Amino acid sequence: MINHIIISYMKTKLFITALVSLLTIQCFAQDTAYINPDTFASGWVAMFNSDLSNAVFPAGVWSDSAGIITATKDEAIWSKDEYDNFVLDLDFMNADGTNSGVMVHATDIVNWIPHSVEIQIADDYSKEWGSSPATWQCAAIFGHQAATNKTLHRPGEWNHYTITCIGRKIYVVLNGTLVNTCDMSLFTSAKNNPDGSEVPSWLSNPMATLPLHGHIGFQGKHAGAPIWFKNIMVKRLD
Repeated sequence: MINHIIISYMKTKLFITALVSLLTIQCFAQDTAYINPDTFASGWVAMFNSDLSNAVFPAGVWSDSAGIITATKDEAIWSKDEYDNFVLDLDFMNADGTNSGVMVHATDIVNWIPHSVEIQIADDYSKEWGSSPATWQCAAIFGHQAATNKTLHRPGEWNHYTITCIGRKIYVVLNGTLVNTCDMSLFTSAKNNPDGSEVPSWLSNPMATLPLHGHIGFQGKHAGAPIWFKNIMVKRLD
């Protein structure tokens, strides 16, 4: 009888240990970058309808032509829905001098600059943006953390972004390579980043304080140069 109790206890303990290990592995696997995800798999949906009827933007600014969206003015387009943890997968194409971006965690889509995080899109081949601070260049967490080890295609060629937001972590994959891993919780100052670099004055809310439940947006024709997006897919992780 005692042996039976001991065996049952050991089996239960092994089961619990295995279950905890499995859950730990699953949690760890979720808290990481998605690289080249299969957007045809379950859970993935197109962010915008083909007629942009589920998008928020000023009338007449954004349009869809054969699945490619672009803007005529410097006005963003926003998801009607709000997101917490998610993976965003898309293609973008720069023109000469493009300066655009993908906004996440936006709680105010009118005054969005201090109330969101922008993953920068820029034509780093241009003189203006190529000579700008690294935190203003493509795949940077704008104003906060530069990208590394990136390969950006030239204007007129399509690039691919996969952006994963889990808790206060943001992972940016550009053309199949993880180029930025940002922990928002480390950015506690509105004046200086953890590395000592200066935060642009218009980013007046420290990233560590920003709410995580918000809209996803795409910047329009900023600085006089257009931007094109296609294949914008999103998957909720919560």
